[in-house]
Amino acid sequence: MREMDAITTVAIGDVALVLVVSLLFGTLASRCGQPRVIGQILAGILLGPSVLGRLPGHPSSRLFPAAVLPSLTVLSQIAIVIFMFVVGYELDWQQLSRQRRVVPLIAASALVVPMALGAGTALALNSQFAALGQPHVSRSFVLFMGVAVSITALPVLAMVVRERGMAGSTAGVAATAAAGIMDVAAWLILAVVLTSTVRKAGRPWPMTLVLFGCFAAMMLLTIRPALRCWMSRRRSVLSDQLPAVLALLLASAWVTASLGLHPVFGGFLAGLTMPKADGTTDADVLRPMEQLSTVMLPLFFVVAGLSVNIGSLNGSAFVILAVVCAVAAGGKVGPAYVASRVGGLSARDAITVGVLVNTRGLTELVALNVGLSAGLIGQRLYSILVVMALLMTVVTAPLLSLVRAPARPPSVTGPRPPQTSQSGVA
Repeated sequence: MREMDAITTVAIGDVALVLVVSLLFGTLASRCGQPRVIGQILAGILLGPSVLGRLPGHPSSRLFPAAVLPSLTVLSQIAIVIFMFVVGYELDWQQLSRQRRVVPLIAASALVVPMALGAGTALALNSQFAALGQPHVSRSFVLFMGVAVSITALPVLAMVVRERGMAGSTAGVAATAAAGIMDVAAWLILAVVLTSTVRKAGRPWPMTLVLFGCFAAMMLLTIRPALRCWMSRRRSVLSDQLPAVLALLLASAWVTASLGLHPVFGGFLAGLTMPKADGTTDADVLRPMEQLSTVMLPLFFVVAGLSVNIGSLNGSAFVILAVVCAVAAGGKVGPAYVASRVGGLSARDAITVGVLVNTRGLTELVALNVGLSAGLIGQRLYSILVVMALLMTVVTAPLLSLVRAPARPPSVTGPRPPQTSQSGVA
């Protein structure tokens, strides 16, 4: 009993520390023109073995002892389940009607090309990945690498679009809608990868995939209409919707976890299932879930940061990092630009779309965490991919400032012509 009390005491102190450090670094990132999530990710890495753990006495392990990590891990998993619910709930499929021609082209090219390049890199650099601790290049690992370099962080992208005043612009709408399609497709592919990796009670992976498909169909075709009917007829009963929403997403996460998949798939599916009034999100549902996610997500960053050890990377690891960054950026920006031009966008809007869909951030970290917990990637490769996600997100803001900079007016070298009034008098 005393041991449990000691663990609880340390866990409470860790939560307080994480919230304060994440708040400070998030504010600092915001003042530097970066999304707050960048500062929060850096805070997680700072508190882990990459920085704090390299100081004398190893303060990181003292602040986050092994006995406390399971409790923090559970809280972090609940945090990303709530976050994935928000991602699914905020998906706006009506945006497709505004850019029917160009959005599918962008989504297909910016997902398939980097996925193929990522899978090809895993096959071509077999020995290099083995040197990082990957036991063998399996089919699941190849597919996961394809997904890892092709994910676009829709929430961070949407935040950048809003902060830049591009919410109603052609490029902003096209990039956001395409990112929504890519996120759904990437998570479905990742679910297939996990079903072929994780054996639940001896169940073959095709059966797991069928069961997941049946559960998704039940959620979308049965639970969703039932929720819409209940919420419209018995609004007074659901005046406080937060408990009902939490029960829905946690139950959905429990089902996907029981199938051998990660709980995040259940949270994402619950977000897609939650009905909307006239195609718009309900503020009474979205606002408290966003606030809860914002408060709890720093715990996920710290748990993820504790698995990142940049100091353990050597020269060959940085070569892999350079290759992965080149594949991730080139596979996104180039194809998205070409698809945008083919779809009729201007050159300026096309390159803007390419820069936006290259945003990674939190969604990438969630996918990497899924791969790490499933044993698809090792600790060193996980660290490399986290750094890649961080770099790809950091460069988004300066690149947007570069490509969206207003054109300079032409300089006048000759004598200024005389000003004439409307009556023709100089």
